[in-house]
Amino acid sequence: MEKDIDRITKSADTDIVIRIDDFGGRRGVTIREFVKSDKYTGFTKAGTRIPADKFKIFKAAVNSIDEKDLEEEAKE
Repeated sequence: MEKDIDRITKSADTDIVIRIDDFGGRRGVTIREFVKSDKYTGFTKAGTRIPADKFKIFKAAVNSIDEKDLEEEAKE
């Protein structure tokens, strides 16, 4: 089973793909870079996989991020 959840543009030739998949018979969430170029089109090694039984921990960690912490500080 593979189900793409979202695709986020990182650059003109690279997307970050979030998908639910089965790897080795175990379901989980995979977050990987997908490149499109003349030499290669497909997933790279860059990324990670969160097993289904750890997803609640991952989701709580992401949801705990304060978006203000991601904003660049104003240069004075």
